[in-house]
Amino acid sequence: MHDTIPSARRKSRAIRVGRVTVGGDAPISVQSMTNTDTCDVAATVAQIRRLMAAGVDIVRVSVPTMEAAQAFAEIRKQVDVPLVTDIHFDYRIALEVAKLGADCLRINPGNIGREDRVRQVVEAAQDRGLSIRVGVNAGSLEKDLQKKYGEPNADALVESALRHVEILERLNFRDYKISLKASNVAMAVAAYRKMAALTEQPLHLGITEAGALRGGTVKSAIGIGMLLSEGIGDTVRISLAADPVEEVKVGFEILKSLGLRKKGVNLIACPSCSRQEFDVIKTVNALEARLEDIQESIDVAVIGCVVNGPGEAKEVQVGLAGGSPTNLLYRDGKPYGKVASEDLVDTLERAVREELKRRASAPPVIPIKAAP
Repeated sequence: MHDTIPSARRKSRAIRVGRVTVGGDAPISVQSMTNTDTCDVAATVAQIRRLMAAGVDIVRVSVPTMEAAQAFAEIRKQVDVPLVTDIHFDYRIALEVAKLGADCLRINPGNIGREDRVRQVVEAAQDRGLSIRVGVNAGSLEKDLQKKYGEPNADALVESALRHVEILERLNFRDYKISLKASNVAMAVAAYRKMAALTEQPLHLGITEAGALRGGTVKSAIGIGMLLSEGIGDTVRISLAADPVEEVKVGFEILKSLGLRKKGVNLIACPSCSRQEFDVIKTVNALEARLEDIQESIDVAVIGCVVNGPGEAKEVQVGLAGGSPTNLLYRDGKPYGKVASEDLVDTLERAVREELKRRASAPPVIPIKAAP
């Protein structure tokens, strides 16, 4: 059993985004956002289904116009996943999507306009059991805050969020979560830490505009990882200039690395060196592609030599230790058989799927009650 990073999770209020609970004791959820034209219903539905296949918990869809709102209605009919609608400025769009099946409204109350308009949006959310996300971004701070602070910083992000929150609180609406995003990792981390001490509302974590796949993954892992390791955060979105499916994969990898979620294959692999008895990198890449469809939690180790291989392979459900002339397969910590290098990927995939099938058919363990 590997150690996990200990963290006393911050106590937060639980809210609902459709069937997913955010906050409280609920698992930390992974979100993504479509990057298709929302009015292209077929393309948007296809992308959401790919996100669902990757295990996404919540999907956000931008709804900038009334035409997009009507398209959203068709999208809602075709996918079974909690949907957040991203809306700015026009309160009428928020009212429309509330009727059309949105599970959460991503708005900033201060951008909606007069308080009577905000009240209408809040009442629509209350009537239909919807939640709201207050989303603050360093790139779109209010002009007076930019003047007050000179440039975006953590204090400016928190003050902006509190302005929006005050409106919701005044209207007796508590089913909201908060995000304070910046592309600067240190700024975002500092803002979330400050907000975590000021509210019990759930926090949506993200490093916005983090960059392309590699750079954005690193920034997100550092910033979001720091906060999660401190017990801060209830739902995450990894912002990448890449296929949104990659955001979901990275989100779950961050959670798995911290021991906070177990979903899909946890693939342990050595970086390879001259001791390797087979092509580790080629094998791992091929195996990872083969196992992408798996949602159940399982640990798999692929180690190229006899120095670390047996030790790692014994700790997982399916493991491989490189050897000469043949490699050794382990299952449930015990040697299971020898495998030729040309058969590695097929054999490992089969072993993983057999293990999952065995688990699914195993009878549940019923605890024995102690005698009174």
